[in-house]
Amino acid sequence: MKKTILCLMTMMGIMTVSAQQKVENRDAQAAISNIMTRTSIRQYTNEPVTKADIETMLRAGMAAPTAVNKQPWHFVAVTDKNKLAELAGRRNMIKQAGVAIVVCGNMGKALQGPAQAFWVQDCSAATENILLAANALGLGAVWTGCYPMDDRVAEVSKVLKLPETIVPLCVIAIGHPAEQPTPKDKWKPENVSYNEFGGKAE
Repeated sequence: MKKTILCLMTMMGIMTVSAQQKVENRDAQAAISNIMTRTSIRQYTNEPVTKADIETMLRAGMAAPTAVNKQPWHFVAVTDKNKLAELAGRRNMIKQAGVAIVVCGNMGKALQGPAQAFWVQDCSAATENILLAANALGLGAVWTGCYPMDDRVAEVSKVLKLPETIVPLCVIAIGHPAEQPTPKDKWKPENVSYNEFGGKAE
């Protein structure tokens, strides 16, 4: 009887591990698929983006890696249609968006000296997280650059009344997609080296 119980417990344990592995594999595939299917969306419907989805995307942005955990970022979520029109400039997709998230570097939180420039990497990582979160939520988004173009930085700073210590890196237009472009396959083995430049895989 004890042997039977032990066998059953062992089998249940194996089945539990197997089920867990299947869930983990499914989660891994979903994560990779989300990355591979993300594409730039420039046309949106009039359906608004919910506050819950906006917060989810902002949380994803703030989950990005950051040098020395300085988190030198500030996010401005713009939902007002008049403000979106002001912000758009020559970028019409921002006018159509349900929300624009402006990812900024906070120089007051950035590292000092030459390392200050790490804010660009930190905020870029946050931007990519927001784009991936938008895709996972069934939304469309496109990254439009500001920094280091002085005219764009000045334009966005003026519209959003940003202090000098807050520098806009980019404006992410986000909305419910009104187009379905095919994601580009950007995989090029010639852009990869192993162990040193030009090195081949072993």
